Amino acid sequence: MADDEIVTRYSDLAVAELRTGETVLDLGSGGGLDVLLSARRVGPHGRAYGLNAAAETVELARREASEAGVGNVDFLQGSIENIPLPGLWVDVVISNRVITLSDDRAAVFAEAFRVLRTGGRLGISDIVSADDTDPVRRAEAERRVGCPAGALSVGEYRRLLQQAGFVGLSIELTADHGGGVHSALVRASKPKAPPGMVIRPMRDEDAEQVLAIYQAGLDTGNASFETTAPDWATFSEGKVLRYVAQDTATGEVLAWVAASPVSSRCVYAGVVEHSVYVHPGCQAHGIGRALMTAFIAASEDAGVWTIQSAIFPENAASLTLHQALGFRMLGIRERIGRHHGVWRDVVFLERRSPAID
Repeated sequence: MADDEIVTRYSDLAVAELRTGETVLDLGSGGGLDVLLSARRVGPHGRAYGLNAAAETVELARREASEAGVGNVDFLQGSIENIPLPGLWVDVVISNRVITLSDDRAAVFAEAFRVLRTGGRLGISDIVSADDTDPVRRAEAERRVGCPAGALSVGEYRRLLQQAGFVGLSIELTADHGGGVHSALVRASKPKAPPGMVIRPMRDEDAEQVLAIYQAGLDTGNASFETTAPDWATFSEGKVLRYVAQDTATGEVLAWVAASPVSSRCVYAGVVEHSVYVHPGCQAHGIGRALMTAFIAASEDAGVWTIQSAIFPENAASLTLHQALGFRMLGIRERIGRHHGVWRDVVFLERRSPAID
């Protein structure tokens, strides 16, 4: 391999920011060149996996690795929509203009999220289109660059990454292929979480556990004016940016956070009110902080500019958590409502996105 080729390929892989000792997975690894370069970057204490659907290509890559004397690599046969690795297995997922060829990119991102360890990173090159691209010109450009499944728009790409659970999204347009179609460098990460836990989007199958945690919080008397958790349909209606913290060993949901728009008026499009609840037996373990940190990052990705919350003054732990994460106290609403026959005050807090300050 020529030195100038190595430099070029390392430049392509720079989006992933590989570090010594990490485990990396290349989706659609082809002949394995990026895998070999990744193996060199992560060093002998790291490992690089390549995944390809074609058995003959996998065998070719294995021979190339053997002839090159590279031992810290594995080449796997399988689809990028169903990755043959356990969950929480790799630190970084990379790919070079392969995801755009998939007919089910939502599944690809969901699988990438599954196999990444908490705090793991996605760093890929792909093809995208501008959000306002003319469909005819876009189709012509897609044929020209070899994108038979069609390029996702930047907005669609971001939505699917968020849906999978990624935060810290960045899509940097690079080469312009005409017709509103671009090459792009895509970066995102899986939320960090305390050991033995994962933070992921809330699902309908979490209903029973989420509502149980909700009710346990209400039973403390210092969580909300509500006294009884609603049914799932009522709870879910209008909720956005819903996440849970889950025990990876037992599958138990330990905490949740969710937000609702404060108004349907356009002027309030980026303003939400949120709630966060941690299982009573799991408080003071950093779960709430990790969950809120992921929620704040997701809200930034979604274009939310203000997060609001109203908290009982007696709920000192929640007030401390929110203020530590950049929420500021705007004031106290006195005797705003009755709770179990007693008039209660609430502390009104908000966090504004740094992008608008």
